[in-house]
Amino acid sequence: MTKRLLLLFALLISITASAQDVDQLYTEGKALYDAKNYTAALAKFRPAAEKGHKKAQYRIGRCYDKGYGVTESNEEAIKWYKLSAEQGYYKAEYQLARAYIKGKGVNPSEKKALEWAKKAIGGKKHGQEMLEEIKHDAANGDKTDKRLLELLGK
Repeated sequence: MTKRLLLLFALLISITASAQDVDQLYTEGKALYDAKNYTAALAKFRPAAEKGHKKAQYRIGRCYDKGYGVTESNEEAIKWYKLSAEQGYYKAEYQLARAYIKGKGVNPSEKKALEWAKKAIGGKKHGQEMLEEIKHDAANGDKTDKRLLELLGK
């Protein structure tokens, strides 16, 4: 029984250390991203994203979406946004909603845009913040966000 407990304890320590490592990689990558050092940021984000870090996946999506440190690729952006959004990250959900409205990297679909927009604004923690951001951008002339608000009935 003692060997089993020791193995379980070692496994838990390994998992905890791994989670801390990916969080650290993301934090370091985010600082580099904010400093506009996108190539170095991607080098930090990628290993974290490959281990499932939803914010790192989202940031890689942004890099491909905007051509930050990589060649712009709508398809790659969508791939990374989906990985993040499928874990419930509201910013990735919002970017997917926008992509479906525009048909950017995906076939246009207002139905799918609405599904992702509802998820983005439906969260208890950031939903209202996301809705306010959409409203702000729509009020400032963003046609995609105006359409999202229409679809949402807001």
